[in-house]
Amino acid sequence: MIRFQSVEKRFRRQRVLAGIDLTIERGHRVALVGSNGAGKTTLIRCLLGEYLHEGEILVEGLSPRGHRKEVLSRIGFVPQLPPPLKMPAGQLVRFAASLCEASPRRIGAVASRLGLDLDRFHAQPFVKLSGGQKQKLLIAIALGREADILVLDEPAANLDPEARRVFFEMLAERQESAAMLISSHRLDEVAALVNRVIELDQGRVVLDDRVADLVDLTSRLTCTLGLARADEAFSRAIAAWGFNPSHGGIHWHGEVAGPDRLRFLGLLSRYAALLTSVHWDETVEGRRRALG
Repeated sequence: MIRFQSVEKRFRRQRVLAGIDLTIERGHRVALVGSNGAGKTTLIRCLLGEYLHEGEILVEGLSPRGHRKEVLSRIGFVPQLPPPLKMPAGQLVRFAASLCEASPRRIGAVASRLGLDLDRFHAQPFVKLSGGQKQKLLIAIALGREADILVLDEPAANLDPEARRVFFEMLAERQESAAMLISSHRLDEVAALVNRVIELDQGRVVLDDRVADLVDLTSRLTCTLGLARADEAFSRAIAAWGFNPSHGGIHWHGEVAGPDRLRFLGLLSRYAALLTSVHWDETVEGRRRALG
């Protein structure tokens, strides 16, 4: 579906991509990882046809530079940094829909699933939206059309936990029909979403590995936490995940999206000295798991 062959890119004397050879097929959910400056964003920009480069990139046999309209019509792209657009959100939706022959209503429906009411913000300049609102709108534009290639650069970084859960469900709806390239500088942020990991370092592929595809993207973890004592900082952190307290704040109850389990455990690790128990039920597998 997507083929990179001997792809090199230089910015003046600096070589950013140093001979990339990759093939990505439909059904592959690829984590593209590496430190800042590893070449992830440059590779994505080459795939989108934005940069000239050496070597060859083909999307179903078409060059992103030579057949840009045809290739981009198949790609749903969420950038890492929202563009500083001054046009109103409603106008942006209509403009984006006209470019990819999509329905503004469908984009609005995806935004609504993510928790963004476009009717409320249609006249507000995109640049004035909050970080989370911008991210939800960009995801809605990317997923609100028939794209069979999803290119997502740190896609869930600004989403609240509930919006992340819905986002994972929408990815699950396309996991068989689309190829996904999910870029992140932290593997733990995307590990549960993918079935393949590609790591770049100094413009080279240093790891390309298929991984166990064990996490259902629609799964949920019903979680109960026990604390040795109530703690204000922990309360603020866990409340942001939608958890509710009981017994004076020494017990907490809530749900976590299955693909967010590593991220959630990362949060809990910061308060390990406070925790007396962690119990969760996974609704898909129905297995009781317990820690502590």
